[in-house]
Amino acid sequence: MRQRAHAFHETMRTRRSVRAFSVRPVPQGLIEACVRVAGTAPSGANHQPWFFACVGSPEKKREIREAAEAEERAFYAGKAGTEWLDALTPIGTDADKPYMETAPWLICIFAQRRGGAEAGEDRKNYYIHESVGIATGLLMAACHEAGLATLVHTPNPMNFLNGICGRPATEKPFLILVAGHPAEGAMVPKHALKKKPLSDIADFL
Repeated sequence: MRQRAHAFHETMRTRRSVRAFSVRPVPQGLIEACVRVAGTAPSGANHQPWFFACVGSPEKKREIREAAEAEERAFYAGKAGTEWLDALTPIGTDADKPYMETAPWLICIFAQRRGGAEAGEDRKNYYIHESVGIATGLLMAACHEAGLATLVHTPNPMNFLNGICGRPATEKPFLILVAGHPAEGAMVPKHALKKKPLSDIADFL
């Protein structure tokens, strides 16, 4: 059991968020397999309050990029506030998101306010964001295990995703997961390599 846990850690410690993606195609079946992993996540009352709109259409990816960059321009122009922008400085991000068109897939993740354990139910969902967050983590781990790079993107607000992806108003956009192969020579900032040691993130009582 320890060997398996250590092996999984060794795999996941090589995961990186990249912002330079290759145009190399990724088969839809591979994305489907990763989403199936996400669907195994635990959730409040087992209502599974998530939906994954997997966007591969160049036209829709362009539409998402344009809407996201409009929000990002406002964010970097001062909407975020000085402290937040200072925190982002070591990462080197800005309002331009060309990778949203370059990467083969944008997985738009929605949190469902209503649903149920069976498709078509209309009941209140519980612990929605916690449940969707866990499912998203499993999705990222599955993508990494499959050899794909990912990047979490969270323009705020993201209401434009409902219209583009054809999702109802009862679903709230949670985040966009960019998925694909990293571009040749893709780099990550040194700041992103800093991970807190176990002693800083856990205690055993």
